[in-house]
Amino acid sequence: MELQLAVLDKLHISAAKSLPMEVKLDPWGAVQIDDYSKLFEEFGISSFAEMLPQIDDPHPYMRRHIIFGHRNYGSVQRAMKEGRPFAVLSGFMPSGHAHFGHMMVMNEIIWHQQHGADAFAAVANMEAHAVRGISWELCRKIGIEDYLLSLIALGFQPSGHIYFQSENYPMRNLAFELAAEARFSEVSAIYGFSGETSIGHMESVMVQSADILHPQLSMFGGPKPVVIPVGSDQDAHIRLTRDLAYRMRRFLVEQREGYVSVRGKAASPQLMGGAEEGLKEAGYQVKRYEEHLDIPGNDLERIDELIREIEVKNGELGFLPPASIYHRFMTGLTGGKMSSSKPDSYIALTEPPKEAAGKVMKAITGGRQSLSEQRKLGGEPERCAVYEFLVFHLSEDDSELEEIYTACKSGRQMCGTCKKEVAERIARFLAAHQQAREEARGRLPEFGIKA
Repeated sequence: MELQLAVLDKLHISAAKSLPMEVKLDPWGAVQIDDYSKLFEEFGISSFAEMLPQIDDPHPYMRRHIIFGHRNYGSVQRAMKEGRPFAVLSGFMPSGHAHFGHMMVMNEIIWHQQHGADAFAAVANMEAHAVRGISWELCRKIGIEDYLLSLIALGFQPSGHIYFQSENYPMRNLAFELAAEARFSEVSAIYGFSGETSIGHMESVMVQSADILHPQLSMFGGPKPVVIPVGSDQDAHIRLTRDLAYRMRRFLVEQREGYVSVRGKAASPQLMGGAEEGLKEAGYQVKRYEEHLDIPGNDLERIDELIREIEVKNGELGFLPPASIYHRFMTGLTGGKMSSSKPDSYIALTEPPKEAAGKVMKAITGGRQSLSEQRKLGGEPERCAVYEFLVFHLSEDDSELEEIYTACKSGRQMCGTCKKEVAERIARFLAAHQQAREEARGRLPEFGIKA
Protein backbone atom coordinates (compact mmCIF):
# COMPACT_ATOMS: atom_id res chain seq x y z
CA MET A 1 0.00 0.00 0.00
CA GLU A 2 2.82 2.44 0.85
CA LEU A 3 4.42 1.77 -2.53
CA GLN A 4 1.12 2.42 -4.30
CA LEU A 5 0.72 5.80 -2.58
CA ALA A 6 4.31 6.72 -3.36
CA VAL A 7 3.70 5.82 -7.00
CA LEU A 8 0.51 7.86 -7.22
CA ASP A 9 1.97 10.85 -5.37
CA LYS A 10 4.62 11.28 -8.05
CA LEU A 11 2.03 12.25 -10.62
CA HIS A 12 2.24 15.90 -11.58
CA ILE A 13 4.93 16.63 -9.00
CA SER A 14 8.44 17.56 -10.01
CA ALA A 15 10.85 17.83 -7.11
CA ALA A 16 13.17 19.96 -9.22
CA LYS A 17 10.57 22.65 -9.80
CA SER A 18 8.64 24.96 -7.52
CA LEU A 19 5.82 27.43 -7.77
CA PRO A 20 7.04 30.98 -8.50
CA MET A 21 6.62 33.25 -5.49
CA GLU A 22 4.45 35.69 -7.46
CA VAL A 23 2.24 33.08 -9.12
CA LYS A 24 -1.32 34.23 -9.82
CA LEU A 25 -4.02 31.59 -10.06
CA ASP A 26 -5.98 32.87 -13.04
CA PRO A 27 -9.52 31.46 -13.52
CA TRP A 28 -9.50 32.47 -17.18
CA GLY A 29 -5.92 31.65 -18.08
CA ALA A 30 -3.82 28.52 -18.45
CA VAL A 31 -1.97 27.77 -15.22
CA GLN A 32 0.48 24.89 -15.05
CA ILE A 33 1.32 23.90 -11.49
CA ASP A 34 4.53 21.91 -11.17
CA ASP A 35 4.59 21.60 -7.38
CA TYR A 36 1.16 21.46 -5.77
CA SER A 37 2.63 21.49 -2.26
CA LYS A 38 3.47 25.17 -2.73
CA LEU A 39 -0.28 25.91 -2.86
CA PHE A 40 -0.51 24.89 0.80
CA GLU A 41 1.99 27.59 1.72
CA GLU A 42 1.09 30.31 -0.79
CA PHE A 43 -2.71 30.17 -0.66
CA GLY A 44 -3.61 28.40 2.57
CA ILE A 45 -5.08 25.32 0.92
CA SER A 46 -5.05 22.32 3.29
CA SER A 47 -3.76 18.89 2.31
CA PHE A 48 -6.56 16.42 1.57
CA ALA A 49 -4.46 13.59 3.02
CA GLU A 50 -5.65 14.60 6.50
CA MET A 51 -9.27 14.07 5.44
CA LEU A 52 -8.82 10.71 3.72
CA PRO A 53 -8.95 8.44 6.83
CA GLN A 54 -12.28 10.04 7.83
CA ILE A 55 -14.07 9.14 4.58
CA ASP A 56 -15.66 5.70 4.57
CA ASP A 57 -15.98 5.24 0.81
CA PRO A 58 -13.47 7.58 -0.85
CA HIS A 59 -13.63 8.27 -4.56
CA PRO A 60 -10.59 6.94 -6.48
CA TYR A 61 -9.56 10.58 -7.02
CA MET A 62 -9.31 10.91 -3.25
CA ARG A 63 -7.62 7.57 -2.71
CA ARG A 64 -5.08 8.22 -5.48
CA HIS A 65 -4.32 11.74 -4.24
CA ILE A 66 -5.64 13.29 -7.45
CA ILE A 67 -7.78 15.38 -5.12
CA PHE A 68 -4.86 16.87 -3.25
CA GLY A 69 -6.23 19.84 -1.28
CA HIS A 70 -9.29 21.36 0.34
CA ARG A 71 -10.76 24.27 2.22
CA ASN A 72 -13.04 23.37 5.14
CA TYR A 73 -14.05 19.96 3.71
CA GLY A 74 -14.42 18.73 7.29
CA SER A 75 -17.82 20.45 7.49
CA VAL A 76 -18.98 18.43 4.46
CA GLN A 77 -17.45 15.18 5.72
CA ARG A 78 -19.23 15.53 9.08
CA ALA A 79 -22.58 16.29 7.44
CA MET A 80 -22.12 13.31 5.13
CA LYS A 81 -21.27 10.98 8.01
CA GLU A 82 -24.10 12.22 10.24
CA GLY A 83 -26.76 12.26 7.51
CA ARG A 84 -27.28 16.02 7.75
CA PRO A 85 -28.05 18.23 4.72
CA PHE A 86 -25.15 19.32 2.53
CA ALA A 87 -24.73 20.23 -1.12
CA VAL A 88 -22.25 20.05 -3.98
CA LEU A 89 -22.00 22.56 -6.82
CA SER A 90 -19.76 23.20 -9.76
CA GLY A 91 -20.15 24.84 -13.14
CA PHE A 92 -19.09 24.48 -16.74
CA MET A 93 -18.32 27.38 -19.04
CA PRO A 94 -19.68 26.48 -22.50
CA SER A 95 -16.75 27.79 -24.49
CA GLY A 96 -15.54 24.57 -26.10
CA HIS A 97 -15.79 20.80 -26.11
CA ALA A 98 -16.08 18.91 -22.82
CA HIS A 99 -13.08 16.64 -22.37
CA PHE A 100 -11.66 14.18 -19.84
CA GLY A 101 -10.49 17.06 -17.65
CA HIS A 102 -14.07 18.34 -17.34
CA MET A 103 -15.22 14.79 -16.64
CA MET A 104 -13.28 14.89 -13.38
CA VAL A 105 -15.59 17.62 -12.07
CA MET A 106 -18.67 15.76 -13.32
CA ASN A 107 -17.57 12.60 -11.49
CA GLU A 108 -16.94 14.55 -8.28
CA ILE A 109 -20.41 16.10 -8.39
CA ILE A 110 -22.00 12.69 -9.02
CA TRP A 111 -20.03 10.99 -6.22
CA HIS A 112 -21.21 13.57 -3.69
CA GLN A 113 -24.79 13.25 -4.97
CA GLN A 114 -24.56 9.47 -4.47
CA HIS A 115 -23.40 10.12 -0.91
CA GLY A 116 -26.36 12.31 0.01
CA ALA A 117 -25.60 15.77 -1.37
CA ASP A 118 -28.17 18.05 -2.95
CA ALA A 119 -26.34 18.41 -6.27
CA PHE A 120 -26.15 21.54 -8.44
CA ALA A 121 -24.61 21.88 -11.91
CA ALA A 122 -24.44 25.31 -13.52
CA VAL A 123 -23.94 26.10 -17.18
CA ALA A 124 -21.97 29.35 -16.93
CA ASN A 125 -23.46 30.98 -20.00
CA MET A 126 -23.30 34.49 -18.52
CA GLU A 127 -19.58 34.05 -17.95
CA ALA A 128 -19.04 32.61 -21.44
CA HIS A 129 -21.00 35.45 -23.02
CA ALA A 130 -19.24 38.20 -21.04
CA VAL A 131 -15.69 36.79 -21.00
CA ARG A 132 -15.49 34.85 -24.29
CA GLY A 133 -18.06 36.73 -26.36
CA ILE A 134 -20.01 33.57 -27.18
CA SER A 135 -23.60 34.12 -28.33
CA TRP A 136 -26.48 33.05 -26.09
CA GLU A 137 -27.65 30.56 -28.70
CA LEU A 138 -24.24 28.92 -29.00
CA CYS A 139 -23.85 28.89 -25.20
CA ARG A 140 -27.05 26.89 -24.94
CA LYS A 141 -26.09 24.49 -27.72
CA ILE A 142 -22.62 23.80 -26.31
CA GLY A 143 -23.97 23.63 -22.75
CA ILE A 144 -26.44 20.90 -23.63
CA GLU A 145 -24.61 18.99 -26.34
CA ASP A 146 -21.13 18.94 -24.81
CA TYR A 147 -21.67 19.15 -21.06
CA LEU A 148 -25.14 18.26 -19.86
CA LEU A 149 -25.57 15.12 -21.96
CA SER A 150 -22.26 13.81 -20.64
CA LEU A 151 -23.10 14.79 -17.05
CA ILE A 152 -26.38 12.86 -17.22
CA ALA A 153 -24.77 9.93 -19.05
CA LEU A 154 -22.19 9.62 -16.27
CA GLY A 155 -24.91 9.30 -13.63
CA PHE A 156 -26.23 12.69 -12.49
CA GLN A 157 -29.74 12.11 -11.12
CA PRO A 158 -32.92 14.22 -11.61
CA SER A 159 -33.05 14.89 -7.86
CA GLY A 160 -30.27 17.41 -8.52
CA HIS A 161 -30.50 20.86 -10.10
CA ILE A 162 -29.19 21.76 -13.54
CA TYR A 163 -29.50 25.38 -14.66
CA PHE A 164 -28.22 28.04 -17.02
CA GLN A 165 -26.99 31.12 -15.14
CA SER A 166 -29.05 33.54 -17.23
CA GLU A 167 -32.27 31.65 -16.35
CA ASN A 168 -31.74 31.34 -12.59
CA TYR A 169 -33.32 34.51 -11.19
CA PRO A 170 -33.00 33.73 -7.46
CA MET A 171 -29.27 33.27 -8.05
CA ARG A 172 -29.06 36.46 -10.13
CA ASN A 173 -30.87 38.43 -7.40
CA LEU A 174 -28.36 37.10 -4.91
CA ALA A 175 -25.52 38.20 -7.22
CA PHE A 176 -26.85 41.76 -6.94
CA GLU A 177 -26.88 41.55 -3.15
CA LEU A 178 -23.33 40.19 -3.12
CA ALA A 179 -22.18 42.96 -5.45
CA ALA A 180 -23.30 45.48 -2.82
CA GLU A 181 -20.79 43.90 -0.41
CA ALA A 182 -17.89 43.67 -2.88
CA ARG A 183 -15.48 46.48 -3.75
CA PHE A 184 -14.03 47.28 -7.15
CA SER A 185 -10.51 47.62 -5.75
CA GLU A 186 -10.44 44.16 -4.18
CA VAL A 187 -12.02 42.42 -7.17
CA SER A 188 -9.53 44.15 -9.46
CA ALA A 189 -6.65 43.05 -7.23
CA ILE A 190 -7.84 39.44 -7.17
CA TYR A 191 -8.53 39.08 -10.90
CA GLY A 192 -6.18 41.64 -12.39
CA PHE A 193 -8.99 43.74 -13.88
CA SER A 194 -8.05 46.99 -15.58
CA GLY A 195 -9.81 49.99 -17.06
CA GLU A 196 -10.36 47.92 -20.21
CA THR A 197 -12.27 45.15 -18.40
CA SER A 198 -15.97 45.16 -19.26
CA ILE A 199 -18.62 45.60 -16.57
CA GLY A 200 -20.15 42.34 -17.81
CA HIS A 201 -16.91 40.50 -17.02
CA MET A 202 -16.94 41.97 -13.52
CA GLU A 203 -20.59 41.05 -13.07
CA SER A 204 -19.82 37.45 -14.04
CA VAL A 205 -17.57 37.24 -10.97
CA MET A 206 -20.50 38.14 -8.70
CA VAL A 207 -22.66 35.62 -10.56
CA GLN A 208 -20.14 32.87 -9.85
CA SER A 209 -20.11 33.77 -6.15
CA ALA A 210 -23.90 33.65 -6.19
CA ASP A 211 -23.74 30.24 -7.92
CA ILE A 212 -21.64 28.97 -5.04
CA LEU A 213 -23.82 30.40 -2.25
CA HIS A 214 -27.34 30.02 -3.63
CA PRO A 215 -27.74 26.32 -2.59
CA GLN A 216 -28.02 27.80 0.93
CA LEU A 217 -31.08 29.92 0.09
CA SER A 218 -34.29 29.10 1.96
CA MET A 219 -35.83 27.61 -1.20
CA PHE A 220 -33.17 24.86 -0.93
CA GLY A 221 -33.47 24.36 2.82
CA GLY A 222 -31.32 27.22 4.12
CA PRO A 223 -27.70 27.30 5.30
CA LYS A 224 -25.74 24.07 4.97
CA PRO A 225 -22.21 22.95 4.10
CA VAL A 226 -21.58 23.21 0.35
CA VAL A 227 -18.52 21.81 -1.43
CA ILE A 228 -17.19 23.13 -4.73
CA PRO A 229 -14.98 20.71 -6.73
CA VAL A 230 -12.52 22.72 -8.82
CA GLY A 231 -8.99 22.93 -10.16
CA SER A 232 -6.63 25.10 -8.17
CA ASP A 233 -6.83 27.85 -10.82
CA GLN A 234 -10.37 28.56 -9.57
CA ASP A 235 -9.31 29.22 -5.99
CA ALA A 236 -9.66 32.98 -6.45
CA HIS A 237 -13.42 32.49 -6.80
CA ILE A 238 -13.52 30.38 -3.64
CA ARG A 239 -11.56 32.88 -1.55
CA LEU A 240 -13.70 35.81 -2.65
CA THR A 241 -16.94 33.90 -2.07
CA ARG A 242 -15.89 32.81 1.41
CA ASP A 243 -15.21 36.46 2.25
CA LEU A 244 -18.59 37.51 0.86
CA ALA A 245 -20.35 34.79 2.86
CA TYR A 246 -18.88 36.28 6.05
CA ARG A 247 -19.89 39.79 5.00
CA MET A 248 -23.49 38.75 4.44
CA ARG A 249 -23.76 37.67 8.07
CA ARG A 250 -25.34 40.09 10.56
CA PHE A 251 -23.29 38.77 13.47
CA LEU A 252 -19.62 37.95 13.93
CA VAL A 253 -19.22 34.99 16.31
CA GLU A 254 -15.69 34.60 17.72
CA GLN A 255 -14.01 32.52 20.39
CA ARG A 256 -12.22 34.66 22.96
CA GLU A 257 -10.30 33.58 26.05
CA GLY A 258 -12.91 31.93 28.25
CA TYR A 259 -15.99 33.19 26.39
CA VAL A 260 -17.69 33.46 23.01
CA SER A 261 -18.33 36.94 21.63
CA VAL A 262 -21.36 37.59 19.42
CA ARG A 263 -20.85 40.96 17.80
CA GLY A 264 -23.51 42.67 15.74
CA LYS A 265 -22.01 43.80 12.42
CA ALA A 266 -25.18 45.15 10.84
CA ALA A 267 -27.75 43.88 13.30
CA SER A 268 -30.73 46.00 14.30
CA PRO A 269 -31.57 46.39 18.02
CA GLN A 270 -34.51 44.05 17.39
CA LEU A 271 -32.22 41.39 15.91
CA MET A 272 -29.73 41.87 18.75
CA GLY A 273 -32.55 41.33 21.25
CA GLY A 274 -33.68 38.23 19.36
CA ALA A 275 -30.17 36.81 19.55
CA GLU A 276 -29.98 37.43 23.29
CA GLU A 277 -33.37 35.84 23.87
CA GLY A 278 -32.59 32.83 21.68
CA LEU A 279 -29.32 32.14 23.47
CA LYS A 280 -30.97 32.37 26.88
CA GLU A 281 -33.73 29.99 25.76
CA ALA A 282 -30.98 27.54 24.74
CA GLY A 283 -29.66 27.64 28.31
CA TYR A 284 -26.73 30.02 27.92
CA GLN A 285 -25.80 32.79 30.33
CA VAL A 286 -25.57 36.00 28.32
CA LYS A 287 -23.99 39.31 29.23
CA ARG A 288 -25.26 42.03 26.92
CA TYR A 289 -23.36 45.11 25.83
CA GLU A 290 -24.36 47.79 23.36
CA GLU A 291 -22.82 46.09 20.31
CA HIS A 292 -22.06 42.55 21.43
CA LEU A 293 -23.09 39.64 23.61
CA ASP A 294 -20.65 37.58 25.70
CA ILE A 295 -21.32 33.93 26.60
CA PRO A 296 -18.99 32.16 29.08
CA GLY A 297 -17.30 28.99 27.83
CA ASN A 298 -15.97 27.62 24.56
CA ASP A 299 -19.11 26.37 22.78
CA LEU A 300 -18.32 28.33 19.61
CA GLU A 301 -19.75 25.95 17.01
CA ARG A 302 -23.13 25.47 18.72
CA ILE A 303 -23.51 29.20 19.47
CA ASP A 304 -22.69 30.10 15.87
CA GLU A 305 -25.31 27.60 14.70
CA LEU A 306 -27.94 29.14 17.00
CA ILE A 307 -27.09 32.68 15.87
CA ARG A 308 -27.28 31.56 12.24
CA GLU A 309 -30.75 30.11 12.86
CA ILE A 310 -31.83 33.39 14.48
CA GLU A 311 -30.58 35.36 11.47
CA VAL A 312 -32.53 33.14 9.07
CA LYS A 313 -35.72 33.37 11.17
CA ASN A 314 -35.44 37.14 10.86
CA GLY A 315 -35.16 37.09 7.07
CA GLU A 316 -31.37 37.11 6.83
CA LEU A 317 -29.24 34.63 4.87
CA GLY A 318 -26.87 33.21 7.48
CA PHE A 319 -24.49 31.71 4.94
CA LEU A 320 -21.83 29.18 5.83
CA PRO A 321 -18.55 29.81 4.00
CA PRO A 322 -18.31 27.26 1.17
CA ALA A 323 -15.91 24.34 1.26
CA SER A 324 -13.82 23.32 -1.74
CA ILE A 325 -11.74 20.41 -2.99
CA TYR A 326 -8.92 20.76 -5.52
CA HIS A 327 -7.83 18.19 -8.08
CA ARG A 328 -4.63 17.97 -10.05
CA PHE A 329 -4.69 19.08 -13.68
CA MET A 330 -4.44 16.40 -16.33
CA THR A 331 -1.40 16.67 -18.54
CA GLY A 332 -2.26 17.43 -22.16
CA LEU A 333 -1.42 14.90 -24.84
CA THR A 334 1.02 17.43 -26.28
CA GLY A 335 2.50 18.32 -22.89
CA GLY A 336 1.49 21.09 -20.46
CA LYS A 337 -2.04 21.46 -19.10
CA MET A 338 -4.96 19.85 -20.91
CA SER A 339 -6.85 22.87 -22.27
CA SER A 340 -10.03 23.44 -24.30
CA SER A 341 -8.17 26.10 -26.27
CA LYS A 342 -5.68 23.48 -27.54
CA PRO A 343 -7.61 20.75 -29.41
CA ASP A 344 -4.55 18.51 -29.80
CA SER A 345 -4.01 18.50 -26.02
CA TYR A 346 -7.27 16.78 -25.09
CA ILE A 347 -9.71 14.09 -26.04
CA ALA A 348 -13.29 15.34 -26.15
CA LEU A 349 -16.08 13.21 -24.72
CA THR A 350 -17.81 13.54 -28.09
CA GLU A 351 -14.73 12.60 -30.14
CA PRO A 352 -15.04 9.62 -32.51
CA PRO A 353 -13.43 6.66 -30.70
CA LYS A 354 -11.08 5.88 -33.59
CA GLU A 355 -9.79 9.46 -33.75
CA ALA A 356 -9.30 9.50 -29.98
CA ALA A 357 -7.29 6.30 -30.16
CA GLY A 358 -5.14 7.88 -32.87
CA LYS A 359 -4.42 10.88 -30.62
CA VAL A 360 -3.21 8.56 -27.88
CA MET A 361 -0.82 6.83 -30.27
CA LYS A 362 0.74 10.24 -31.06
CA ALA A 363 0.83 11.49 -27.47
CA ILE A 364 3.95 12.59 -25.59
CA THR A 365 5.00 9.97 -23.06
CA GLY A 366 7.58 9.56 -20.34
CA GLY A 367 9.64 7.30 -22.57
CA ARG A 368 13.27 7.66 -23.53
CA GLN A 369 14.76 8.62 -26.88
CA SER A 370 15.33 5.03 -28.00
CA LEU A 371 14.26 1.49 -27.12
CA SER A 372 17.75 0.61 -25.92
CA GLU A 373 17.83 3.67 -23.65
CA GLN A 374 14.36 2.79 -22.37
CA ARG A 375 15.43 -0.74 -21.49
CA LYS A 376 18.56 0.55 -19.80
CA LEU A 377 17.20 3.57 -17.88
CA GLY A 378 13.49 2.83 -17.71
CA GLY A 379 10.66 5.24 -18.46
CA GLU A 380 9.22 8.13 -16.46
CA PRO A 381 5.51 7.35 -15.93
CA GLU A 382 5.12 10.34 -13.60
CA ARG A 383 5.72 12.52 -16.68
CA CYS A 384 3.49 10.48 -19.01
CA ALA A 385 0.10 11.74 -20.23
CA VAL A 386 -0.81 8.22 -21.40
CA TYR A 387 -0.20 6.62 -17.99
CA GLU A 388 -2.20 9.47 -16.44
CA PHE A 389 -5.29 8.41 -18.37
CA LEU A 390 -5.08 5.07 -16.57
CA VAL A 391 -4.69 6.70 -13.16
CA PHE A 392 -7.40 9.32 -13.64
CA HIS A 393 -10.01 7.42 -15.65
CA LEU A 394 -9.28 4.04 -17.17
CA SER A 395 -8.24 1.69 -14.36
CA GLU A 396 -10.18 0.79 -11.23
CA ASP A 397 -7.37 -1.42 -9.94
CA ASP A 398 -4.62 0.23 -7.88
CA SER A 399 -2.46 -2.89 -8.07
CA GLU A 400 -2.63 -2.81 -11.87
CA LEU A 401 -1.39 0.79 -11.83
CA GLU A 402 1.49 -0.15 -9.55
CA GLU A 403 2.43 -3.03 -11.83
CA ILE A 404 2.44 -0.83 -14.96
CA TYR A 405 4.39 1.88 -13.15
CA THR A 406 7.03 -0.56 -11.94
CA ALA A 407 7.32 -2.22 -15.36
CA CYS A 408 7.82 1.18 -17.00
CA LYS A 409 10.40 2.34 -14.45
CA SER A 410 12.35 -0.91 -14.83
CA GLY A 411 12.44 -0.71 -18.63
CA ARG A 412 10.30 -3.83 -19.10
CA GLN A 413 7.29 -1.89 -20.48
CA MET A 414 7.67 -0.10 -23.80
CA CYS A 415 5.64 3.02 -24.66
CA GLY A 416 4.12 1.46 -27.76
CA THR A 417 2.58 -1.36 -25.74
CA CYS A 418 1.17 1.04 -23.16
CA LYS A 419 -0.18 3.44 -25.80
CA LYS A 420 -1.97 0.62 -27.60
CA GLU A 421 -3.64 -0.59 -24.42
CA VAL A 422 -4.74 2.90 -23.38
CA ALA A 423 -5.95 3.72 -26.91
CA GLU A 424 -8.14 0.61 -26.88
CA ARG A 425 -9.55 1.44 -23.44
CA ILE A 426 -10.34 5.02 -24.45
CA ALA A 427 -12.07 3.85 -27.62
CA ARG A 428 -14.20 1.39 -25.62
CA PHE A 429 -15.03 4.00 -22.99
CA LEU A 430 -16.04 6.62 -25.57
CA ALA A 431 -18.20 4.16 -27.52
CA ALA A 432 -20.11 3.26 -24.35
CA HIS A 433 -20.26 6.86 -23.11
CA GLN A 434 -21.57 8.20 -26.40
CA GLN A 435 -24.30 5.55 -26.43
CA ALA A 436 -25.23 6.65 -22.90
CA ARG A 437 -25.26 10.29 -24.11
CA GLU A 438 -27.88 9.42 -26.73
CA GLU A 439 -30.00 7.79 -24.06
CA ALA A 440 -29.53 10.90 -21.89
CA ARG A 441 -30.88 13.09 -24.70
CA GLY A 442 -34.29 11.52 -24.28
CA ARG A 443 -34.15 12.18 -20.53
CA LEU A 444 -33.51 15.94 -20.71
CA PRO A 445 -37.14 16.79 -19.77
CA GLU A 446 -36.63 14.92 -16.48
CA PHE A 447 -34.09 17.62 -15.62
CA GLY A 448 -36.29 20.49 -16.75
CA ILE A 449 -34.18 21.11 -19.88
CA LYS A 450 -35.67 21.96 -23.25
CA ALA A 451 -33.28 20.98 -26.02
